[in-house]
Amino acid sequence: MAGLNVSLSFFFATFALCQGARKVSKALLPGGVYASFAREAVGAAQLGACCLEMRVLVELGPWAGGFGPDLLLTLLFLIVLAHGATCDGAAANPTMSLQELLLAEASLPCTLLTLVAQGLGMQAARTLTRLYWAWELSDLHVLQSLMDAHCSSALHTSVPHGTLVEGACAFFFHLTLLRFRNSLPIYRVPLVALLVTIMAYTAGPFTSAFFNPALATSVTFHCSGHTLLEYMQVYWLGPLTGMVLAVLLYHGRLPRLFQRNLLYSQRNKYRTPRGKLAPGPRDTQTPAEGCRSREPAWRRVGRQLLGSG
Repeated sequence: MAGLNVSLSFFFATFALCQGARKVSKALLPGGVYASFAREAVGAAQLGACCLEMRVLVELGPWAGGFGPDLLLTLLFLIVLAHGATCDGAAANPTMSLQELLLAEASLPCTLLTLVAQGLGMQAARTLTRLYWAWELSDLHVLQSLMDAHCSSALHTSVPHGTLVEGACAFFFHLTLLRFRNSLPIYRVPLVALLVTIMAYTAGPFTSAFFNPALATSVTFHCSGHTLLEYMQVYWLGPLTGMVLAVLLYHGRLPRLFQRNLLYSQRNKYRTPRGKLAPGPRDTQTPAEGCRSREPAWRRVGRQLLGSG
């Protein structure tokens, strides 16, 4: 259990350092720079460092530390929950930033700056985490330091199947975010953490269930076993396709590209009330005239003859 205690200390230290970095950058930087760059860089670094340490527990923990899947899944849920509660609204995921672009909620320059910040944050997390492993504070870190130079790919299935798995994970992830984006964080954050845990359990044996291009690039693109194009197809094209399909299914259109709804017919909310037609000139007659119009013709003729006599 010494290895688990060291990993828990790493998680606590990561969250504490990132929270301090958020407070300092928020105090020193303008609001726009903090929201578009600093917040995203810190959020990506926090997510990347926790994911790298979690991979050590998942890959080495079962046989080197005796960790069962129940412990690992519980720990994953708590980490995702803590990240969602402390990230201060950072996406830390390129597909989430591109989703805001497709929804016309962010400009192209702001999105590009966010993507750069996420990539830098992930790479910083990888560099700092490897330095932490080099201290060899536990047996797990000793093994990880030996294996890091010859890491194995996180893709354990064929490229088309991996692309489908990553796309499906991203589809359900973004569809959930769209459905509950206006919900209170106290409900939304645990729901997202539970969804991520379930997808990690079901899709993890195939692709490690990243559905985050920046995270996958930092964690597994440098590992042998597949080419760069194969990695890009699975971990970039798959999540991007899943995100686009989720936006299209939820909104019926891509607001940045199409104004017209492509899937759902739109009905006018304001319907014209149906009333009686106004009487025309031929219908404007007195009640007496109306009664005469219904009198038999032979009776009118008889009355005229008697009156003339």
